[in-house]
Amino acid sequence: MQHKPDNIAQEDWDEVASSALSDDMLARMKPVRTTHPDMPARVRGPQKAPVKVPVAIRLSPEM
Repeated sequence: MQHKPDNIAQEDWDEVASSALSDDMLARMKPVRTTHPDMPARVRGPQKAPVKVPVAIRLSPEM
């Protein structure tokens, strides 16, 4: 069972909490590619322009 985060109300947690999968359920599972062969593969879009610049600094040992 998962630990409930402090910022979530117990009522909300109880609504979405589910039991563990049984051995029978796990045995019936199949890969998505097998059940939906027509589903396109996920592909990343083109990379956006970099917004970060690499920076190097040297600090004294006292820092």
